[in-house]
Amino acid sequence: MTFDVGTRFLERSRYYLGLEYPAKIRSAVLALPAERLWFRPDPASNSAGNLVLHLAGNVRQWVVSGIGGGPDVRQRDEEFAAAGGMDAAELLEHLEKTLSEVDAVLARLTSPSLGEVRRIQGRETTVFSALYHVVEHFGGHTGQIILLAKLYAPGEIRFYDDSGGLARPTSLGDGRSDVE
Repeated sequence: MTFDVGTRFLERSRYYLGLEYPAKIRSAVLALPAERLWFRPDPASNSAGNLVLHLAGNVRQWVVSGIGGGPDVRQRDEEFAAAGGMDAAELLEHLEKTLSEVDAVLARLTSPSLGEVRRIQGRETTVFSALYHVVEHFGGHTGQIILLAKLYAPGEIRFYDDSGGLARPTSLGDGRSDVE
């Protein structure tokens, strides 16, 4: 069996954006008390709600539009200016709908397409670099949302079973390992 790094990179990117990160965000957002979803400790900070809107906007711009060729309808300032308007279920539905579109774009990519050049946010980049950026960016903000949930809903979320000295994923949605 041959090992194609490009194909494997696409598979792992789809896994993180389609399963692992959204499952963790869902658990964290649902654990938050409703009054903390849009709470900002200070004007320079973002709420969990802002971060979810930002992730949906960013991944749509970079993948659906930038890589996939769809229209760029992003309103970045609105992602950070929002102070409510959607409850947890609506935010998660918005994110999951966007990620479904993202997965459709990623499903069409092939290893050779990773070297293709795209123009995203006014600069040229390869499909590989764009996707690498998106997964890294998404992971970083996922961590911030988890931190907010741990601060405002202590003990409500847990992603790993640490029994026996091994960290086994508990909430990835389908029982698959995070490393395949």
